[in-house]
Amino acid sequence: MDLRMIGLDSPLFSALQHMLDAADDSDKSVSAPTRTYVRDAKAMAATPADVKEYPNSYAFIIDMPGLKSGDIKVQVEDDNVLVISGERKREEEKEGAKYVRMERRVGKFMRKFVLPENANTDKISAICQDGVLTVTVEKLPPPEPKKPKTIEVKIA
Repeated sequence: MDLRMIGLDSPLFSALQHMLDAADDSDKSVSAPTRTYVRDAKAMAATPADVKEYPNSYAFIIDMPGLKSGDIKVQVEDDNVLVISGERKREEEKEGAKYVRMERRVGKFMRKFVLPENANTDKISAICQDGVLTVTVEKLPPPEPKKPKTIEVKIA
């Protein structure tokens, strides 16, 4: 078959073009971030935190102005990932009031921290005071140094 005789508007050319477009679309969907990933990334970027190391513990400090304890969730995933999350809700509007400016962030927030090997995930405490959440993770005691083992040598 002579390809010069097939015009650009032929069904064969249209089908071939459709197949090539479908292949391009599938490549984009594989490499594109998921909606959940984008939401989590935005929530993490909008939640700044300080991390301090003390001789016996680690402290994770996050500003949480105006939140109640029920709005904040602290948990450990996969045995070594500390997850601090929650949601800041918009205040109910009173009748006749309208926002002139809205700058305070509302919506979900989240931070994930991979804990060091010496973190004791069984001893985690959290306290929110004056709008500042402090999560304390105690350290495991250092392993005792191995004592040299003495082996009696017998001489024959």
